[in-house]
Parts: sequence; C-alpha cells; structure tokens
Amino acid sequence: MQKTSTRALYEYWNTIRGSRSAPERKDIDPTKIRESLANTFILELDESEGFSFRLAGSHLCTSYCRELKGRSFSRLWHERDVDAIDTLIRAVTEDHAVALVTFQGTTAIHTKVSFETILMPLRHNGSTHTRLLGAMTAMEEPYWLGVQPIMEQRITGLRLIWPDDVEYQDSAREVATKVVNEVEFSGSAAPFGMPATVYGRSARRYAHLAVIDGGRG
Repeated sequence: MQKTSTRALYEYWNTIRGSRSAPERKDIDPTKIRESLANTFILELDESEGFSFRLAGSHLCTSYCRELKGRSFSRLWHERDVDAIDTLIRAVTEDHAVALVTFQGTTAIHTKVSFETILMPLRHNGSTHTRLLGAMTAMEEPYWLGVQPIMEQRITGLRLIWPDDVEYQDSAREVATKVVNEVEFSGSAAPFGMPATVYGRSARRYAHLAVIDGGRG
C-alpha cells in the first residue's frame, strides 16, 4: 500500500473488525478516518446494476468530475476488465479477502494518471454480500485532475491480502490467476508468467499486470 490514505483506512478496518472477518457498517466512525475520508467509498449491491456507490468521498468525485453516489462501480472499468473486477469483488464479499488494485485512468484527451484502490469486506445485517468499504487515491495529482474527468480505466496490478489465515494463500493464487485469465492483455510487457519483483515483493508478470500472491496483511 503506497498511499497514506489507503494504509490508514486498512489499519482502521483491521482494528475495528477484531476477531471477525469484517466489521459491521455501524461500527465505522467517520471521525476516526479523517485523513482517508475524502477518498473513501462504500459500495452497495443493487440487484439490477451490481455494486454501486452508496457513498463516495469528495476527492474521489472530483477526480471523475461528477457525483458518484448511485453510479455503478463496474461501469467505471474498461469492458475488458469488468469480469476481473467482478471476480475480485466475489473474493472480498464471499471469501473475506482484501483486494488492492492499481489502475491507470485516461481522460477524453488521453492524459493519464495512476490510482491505488482497496476493497474490504463490510457486514450489513450480518452479511458481507451486500456492502464493501474502499478507498481510491491518485498516485500523483497532475494539474488537470478534477478538470478533465477520468473516462476509462484499466487494471495495471493487483494483490489479494488474507489478513488472518496463511492457509488461504493457495486460494489467493487461484483467484489471482482467474482474474488474470479474465483480462484481455495488451501492450509490450514481460512474457506470460515471468517472475518479477514489485515493491520489493516476489510477483509474477502477466503482460501488463503484476500479480502478488496473497498472504498475511
């Protein structure tokens, strides 16, 4: 996790959940995550649209130059990455993993900026299937961010974190591989499956993606 807001939200989530796999929605106190709040969002399951934004922080809405509340989360992503995002969401809601995703956002005039996104399970009425807590933060803030809206975004890297159980590492590899197989890759990157190092950690290269196997957070 490179951004302070991402780390702060993850640490808060990890603290308030205690021994549970995920905290309850009512456990979240916005005053405790002030430094992350502007980049924080909550997704809710809409039977017709999938997951949509129930709440979205001001910095996040500014990056897209529009209010995100009520908008589909899946529709933000390039059509080739939608299945991959849906698989990651299932890993979070069903298996209680934490998903860390980096992506490149592109505007209508082809300017680009990288973002870091985290997705964490959240209970609502005892179930983790209908809510997600997350944050989305620009890795840098070019002068045009907030003036030129992000129109398209593509996954550039992912990591699955299993905060408690190392036994889930095999599951992490399976989910990561499934995600990679669902993305149609482009560009000139390292050959499929070539080992690499990302942020000092062992990783595998799959075209433009770097997949870091999950482990303890």
